[in-house]
Amino acid sequence: MRLEELLAQKKTAVIDKWFDIVAESYPADTAKFIKGQKDPFANPVGGTTHKSLTVIMDELLGEMNRDKINSFLDPIIRIRAVQDFTPSRATSFVFSLKKIIREHLNKCDFNDHLILAELDQLDQKIDLIGLMAFDIYVRCREKIYQIKANEEKSRFFSAFERAGLIKELPGNGPEPT
Repeated sequence: MRLEELLAQKKTAVIDKWFDIVAESYPADTAKFIKGQKDPFANPVGGTTHKSLTVIMDELLGEMNRDKINSFLDPIIRIRAVQDFTPSRATSFVFSLKKIIREHLNKCDFNDHLILAELDQLDQKIDLIGLMAFDIYVRCREKIYQIKANEEKSRFFSAFERAGLIKELPGNGPEPT
């Protein structure tokens, strides 16, 4: 039996464990809520995360459509970037999938050289998804810092303008007075 077939049989258990690991990366109260509240309207983070992990797992076992993976990975990482997760903490859940998969395989599966070769290929795909997650995280954090910098510039400009130190000319931007 091929690795993809073995994992397809255990997909629900793998995704549930993966979801638990994502939820447990949050503070205890939040993790309990994310794991316990099944209503996607009351718990949009949990609902979005579970749906995204399911699609990512399907792509991992199937076509590996990078655009589709990116579109479902983005909401998970975007939430984590806004919540001040470190880059490693925000993306580590992707790499935890390797351990989860190994835990769900039988010991005899590791004696099959074809399965081991396929497992190595799967690990490479997971690494690629991890790098995609890191790219998304960096883009989100850059955007956050850009917004903060623009707010500071605007604040200083307003303060200087109120003090009469600069005035804005139509079409030319600020000019010292």
